[in-house]
Amino acid sequence: MSRVFLPSFIHMSGPMVSSYLVGNSTEVFLSINIIHMNTETGILPLLKCSESNRSGEWHLNGPEPYDVYMNASKVTITLMKNLQLCSSNATDCCMKPLCVVETLQVSACRGSTMLANLLIQAEIYANSSFTGNVSENATHIPNQVYQPLGSCPCNLTAGTCDVRCCCDLECTPDMKQLFSGSCFAGIFGGNVNLPFEQLCSVQTTNSAPDWFPFLCVQSPLNNTPFLGYFYHGSVSPSQVSSFKIPLQTVPETPSSGYKQGDPIMTMENEYFIIRQKSMAGQCIGNAPVAFLQNFDVKCVTSLSAYKEGLSHNVLINSGTKGTIQQNVIYSNVTDVRNFITKPEDIQPTEVLCVNVTFAEHYMFIWKGKTIEEINVTVLLGELCDGEILTQRFAVNFVSFNSTSTAELSGNPGYQVGKPVRAVNISSSDTVTTLKLWQPVGRGLCTSATFTPVLFGLNSLSGCILEVDINEDCSQLREDVTARLNSLIQATHVGKRGNSSYGDLNDLVEIIRLDPSNLNANTSVGNLKGICSDIPANLNIRIITADVGAVEGISQEEILGVQISFSTVIWQFQCGIICENKSSPLPLTASVQFIKIPAQPPIPMTSFQINYTEYDCNRNEICWPQLFYPLTRYYTGEPYSQCLAKGLVLAFFFLLAAVLSNPCSKILKT
Repeated sequence: MSRVFLPSFIHMSGPMVSSYLVGNSTEVFLSINIIHMNTETGILPLLKCSESNRSGEWHLNGPEPYDVYMNASKVTITLMKNLQLCSSNATDCCMKPLCVVETLQVSACRGSTMLANLLIQAEIYANSSFTGNVSENATHIPNQVYQPLGSCPCNLTAGTCDVRCCCDLECTPDMKQLFSGSCFAGIFGGNVNLPFEQLCSVQTTNSAPDWFPFLCVQSPLNNTPFLGYFYHGSVSPSQVSSFKIPLQTVPETPSSGYKQGDPIMTMENEYFIIRQKSMAGQCIGNAPVAFLQNFDVKCVTSLSAYKEGLSHNVLINSGTKGTIQQNVIYSNVTDVRNFITKPEDIQPTEVLCVNVTFAEHYMFIWKGKTIEEINVTVLLGELCDGEILTQRFAVNFVSFNSTSTAELSGNPGYQVGKPVRAVNISSSDTVTTLKLWQPVGRGLCTSATFTPVLFGLNSLSGCILEVDINEDCSQLREDVTARLNSLIQATHVGKRGNSSYGDLNDLVEIIRLDPSNLNANTSVGNLKGICSDIPANLNIRIITADVGAVEGISQEEILGVQISFSTVIWQFQCGIICENKSSPLPLTASVQFIKIPAQPPIPMTSFQINYTEYDCNRNEICWPQLFYPLTRYYTGEPYSQCLAKGLVLAFFFLLAAVLSNPCSKILKT
């Protein structure tokens, strides 16, 4: 197998270079020699094989195994010389920038037979890195208003010649000859004073208009208009933006009362905290209660992650440094299904159970800027290991002058996000709102809780009803209808957010479109496990309108409410075989708010329908808005300037009319 160096020719510019000898290197030795080419014939001298790994200041290392699969060995050639430029009395250094110019030959031999040659042309420059003492004087930066800040942007290294940077003063003429044909162009290469388009000298190169010689600029290039383009004048210290709120480590003790949104404080000058939800949806335990801001949150926890909140013995600051004691009522939860979710694979063995807080409801009685009374209701129950607890924390602020603790949904109009007020006038039961399902656990209707219908928010909720394969279709329709009707037990809703339940003029009757065929007991095709016309979807449509404004805030009222049902065909879901178990039937309830104009729009006339030339909405040219800039509705410029320009324009029109041909004839006669 032949041997060869890869690469076989190397142009060397650094103190170390490597090549690879491909082929079997057994019993092969290397030698390095400095050779001198015959300048007359251009032929290299013929060398004999002699095992030598040094020649002058060059050292040869190898061959070293590199790749056993390709049978390749690595060969390294190193220059053993100091490449620093010589000072006045130094000897072991470079006398001139082009320090080494030599030709090397590396030979691979076996015995006296030469197998391969490697030719190296070495042209190595001295290191010009700065090694002197650093001056303590500050660098003088020129004023950018009068001269460019960087006259040679490609000069990136101090005390060193940057390759291809012809404006670098550290580059000697010999160095510049190496890259004289490849210098950086443009601003980066030092041409910082480019000719600008206003110069008279650029007329020959650019397609300038005819009037350019009368308005061009005669100026030297060093007086470019780009001087100072990035100059910002005096530097002012940065100021904190107004939207950055400084961190308040020590809360201030309220003495003149609370304002809406202020954190409620304790007598120990600490925040009164209750578990709340953050913007990310997670429950946090160190959130302060804000004055006059109600909330009702649910937090999921387990026995291992359960933490007690703030003690109910804490005294509250009334807002004027008065002391408020919490009135706490404790009660036990009888039905834990609304709070506890048990895993299906729980074992009936003995587990650890602890008495914990299931819910806390705070009622703050306020008057003016102070808190008059705090009533707290705490629900307790047992939480066992492995169970999931859904805690509820509610805060409600009630005015001291309020005759009822019922929360209004607006005053007078509804506020978006507040519950829709409702009442059943034909029953003694107190119904205050419409409801939707809020499933928990497996999402079954039997364990689902309820949430009120909120004004202005379209919603969709549902639950799952388990149905047996032998279920009677007529009975199924009645059960589904009863469950959907349990959401809407009211007969009327309040027109406004502060409507009175006892005044029928403040109420709107709910229009019900009950489902039909409730008593039909026929299945589809008389098949078992299939029932048609199941009213599984409840549709609530609420019509609203803007009826006015109070202090610039629009007030919305409810004009009508309609309830309807959508039917589906229920079919028992079987696998490979129909087992004797329940099949799910999804029940849904949707709420849609439809906003209509308070007054019907003015109908279009036949002229507006047939002639659209003057309709600004259907044409690009709007003649009725010809004088729009002269009206008060135009805000693009100050009104005084618009009026002045309009008068000047009117003067020119009048002058043109006077100097026109008909007017001149009249004046002559």
